Amino acid sequence: WNDIVVAGFRQNDDGSTSEEPFLGIVDKIGTAYEDDILATGFGGYIALPLMREKYRPDMEEGEARALLEDSLRILFYRDCRALNRVQIAKVTRDRGVLVSDP
Repeated sequence: WNDIVVAGFRQNDDGSTSEEPFLGIVDKIGTAYEDDILATGFGGYIALPLMREKYRPDMEEGEARALLEDSLRILFYRDCRALNRVQIAKVTRDRGVLVSDP
Protein backbone atom coordinates (compact mmCIF):
# COMPACT_ATOMS: atom_id res chain seq x y z
CA TRP A 1 0.00 0.00 0.00
CA ASN A 2 2.04 2.88 -1.29
CA ASP A 3 1.43 6.56 -1.80
CA ILE A 4 3.56 8.00 -4.61
CA VAL A 5 4.73 11.62 -4.67
CA VAL A 6 5.67 12.93 -8.12
CA ALA A 7 7.72 16.09 -8.61
CA GLY A 8 9.07 17.71 -11.73
CA PHE A 9 8.11 20.24 -14.39
CA ARG A 10 5.05 20.33 -16.59
CA GLN A 11 5.28 19.46 -20.26
CA ASN A 12 4.24 21.96 -22.93
CA ASP A 13 1.94 20.94 -25.78
CA ASP A 14 4.95 20.71 -28.12
CA GLY A 15 6.71 18.24 -25.79
CA SER A 16 9.22 20.67 -24.32
CA THR A 17 9.61 21.20 -20.58
CA SER A 18 7.90 24.27 -19.18
CA GLU A 19 9.07 26.54 -16.37
CA GLU A 20 6.03 25.61 -14.25
CA PRO A 21 6.84 23.12 -11.47
CA PHE A 22 4.63 20.13 -10.70
CA LEU A 23 4.03 18.43 -7.34
CA GLY A 24 1.41 15.73 -7.13
CA ILE A 25 0.48 12.56 -5.28
CA VAL A 26 -1.33 9.33 -6.07
CA ASP A 27 -2.59 7.24 -3.18
CA LYS A 28 -3.21 3.51 -2.90
CA ILE A 29 -6.73 3.67 -4.34
CA GLY A 30 -5.82 5.90 -7.27
CA THR A 31 -6.83 9.28 -5.91
CA ALA A 32 -4.54 11.86 -7.52
CA TYR A 33 -4.17 15.53 -6.73
CA GLU A 34 -1.69 18.41 -6.84
CA ASP A 35 -0.72 20.91 -4.16
CA ASP A 36 2.16 23.15 -3.09
CA ILE A 37 2.75 21.00 0.02
CA LEU A 38 2.30 17.24 0.23
CA ALA A 39 2.99 14.55 2.81
CA THR A 40 2.30 10.83 3.06
CA GLY A 41 1.58 8.49 5.94
CA PHE A 42 2.01 9.86 9.45
CA GLY A 43 3.40 13.07 7.95
CA GLY A 44 -0.04 13.85 6.56
CA TYR A 45 -1.37 14.10 10.10
CA ILE A 46 1.54 15.79 11.89
CA ALA A 47 3.89 17.51 9.43
CA LEU A 48 1.41 18.74 6.84
CA PRO A 49 -0.44 21.13 9.20
CA LEU A 50 2.90 22.50 10.46
CA MET A 51 4.19 23.06 6.94
CA ARG A 52 0.92 24.68 5.81
CA GLU A 53 1.13 27.10 8.72
CA LYS A 54 4.69 28.24 7.96
CA TYR A 55 4.86 27.87 4.16
CA ARG A 56 5.15 30.95 1.95
CA PRO A 57 5.27 30.81 -1.86
CA ASP A 58 8.32 33.13 -1.90
CA MET A 59 10.48 31.03 0.46
CA GLU A 60 14.17 30.67 -0.29
CA GLU A 61 15.57 27.16 -0.63
CA GLY A 62 17.30 27.34 2.78
CA GLU A 63 14.07 28.38 4.51
CA ALA A 64 12.13 25.59 2.82
CA ARG A 65 14.77 23.02 3.76
CA ALA A 66 14.76 24.22 7.40
CA LEU A 67 10.96 23.92 7.51
CA LEU A 68 11.14 20.41 6.08
CA GLU A 69 13.87 19.37 8.54
CA ASP A 70 11.89 20.77 11.49
CA SER A 71 8.80 18.87 10.36
CA LEU A 72 10.77 15.64 9.99
CA ARG A 73 12.34 16.15 13.43
CA ILE A 74 8.89 16.45 15.00
CA LEU A 75 7.76 13.31 13.16
CA PHE A 76 10.80 11.46 14.49
CA TYR A 77 9.96 12.46 18.06
CA ARG A 78 6.34 11.29 17.65
CA ASP A 79 6.95 7.90 16.01
CA CYS A 80 8.69 5.24 18.10
CA ARG A 81 9.60 3.20 15.00
CA ALA A 82 11.11 6.04 12.96
CA LEU A 83 14.76 6.46 12.02
CA ASN A 84 16.55 9.78 12.33
CA ARG A 85 18.15 9.40 8.88
CA VAL A 86 16.35 11.04 5.98
CA GLN A 87 17.04 11.78 2.34
CA ILE A 88 15.80 15.00 0.80
CA ALA A 89 15.33 15.28 -2.96
CA LYS A 90 15.42 18.49 -4.97
CA VAL A 91 14.13 18.74 -8.53
CA THR A 92 15.57 21.44 -10.77
CA ARG A 93 14.92 22.13 -14.41
CA ASP A 94 18.61 22.35 -15.29
CA ARG A 95 20.21 19.69 -13.11
CA GLY A 96 17.35 17.20 -12.78
CA VAL A 97 16.89 15.31 -9.52
CA LEU A 98 19.38 15.77 -6.68
CA VAL A 99 19.04 13.38 -3.72
CA SER A 100 20.94 14.04 -0.48
CA ASP A 101 22.84 11.38 1.40
CA PRO A 102 21.05 9.92 4.43
